[in-house]
Amino acid sequence: MDLKNKVVVITGGSKGLGKVLALCFLKNGSKVVVCSREGEFKNLKNGIIGVKADVTKENEIEALAKKVINDFGKIDIWVNNAGIWLPHKPIEETDWKRAHDLMEVNLFGTVYGSKIALAQMRKQNFGLIVNIISTSGLNGKINETAYCASKFAATGFTQSLAKEVDGKKIKVLGVYPGGMQTNLFDESKPKNYIELMDPNFVAEKIVNNLLEKKPVEELIIKRR
Repeated sequence: MDLKNKVVVITGGSKGLGKVLALCFLKNGSKVVVCSREGEFKNLKNGIIGVKADVTKENEIEALAKKVINDFGKIDIWVNNAGIWLPHKPIEETDWKRAHDLMEVNLFGTVYGSKIALAQMRKQNFGLIVNIISTSGLNGKINETAYCASKFAATGFTQSLAKEVDGKKIKVLGVYPGGMQTNLFDESKPKNYIELMDPNFVAEKIVNNLLEKKPVEELIIKRR
């Protein structure tokens, strides 16, 4: 896929993997719009547009899509990247009230973004939805019951949506990276944080896959 002049929307794009992805798309000539619920875009590189939007609020994501369509006339690629995490704890010690927030962001944030992007992509009869999930959405992990549950849900949604649009000029790609050194772990860094992947490595893998004539539709990125 040639990424030049492609209109790309990235949720959770003001920091971490989303910010690095935005730079990768920009380097390949894409027109990039990122959103963040905090609306902090001070360090965005010129050429990247920042819009304040909370992925758990469907109306805010609708407004984001409307702005992109008004400004550029289309949406080529929509990347559902926004995600949150809980510190690893046994089930008895897990804060299950906060786990509801995990589902709101990690699942429903992905659902709302996909649904709204797909509505536009059906009108234009082309487009790509990229859902950044996690290897925690493929395999259960000790002390990650809540996080894995939210990511398994996102995996099921992504795989089902891919089948729903199969045969059309719209594709759905699931990306499953292992742990990365990002602000996701600001609250409590895992003991093996230093061993986690550089988000630049992950972003390059994702974009390089898209540059292929036939991108892999389930991309698993493990630690080197």
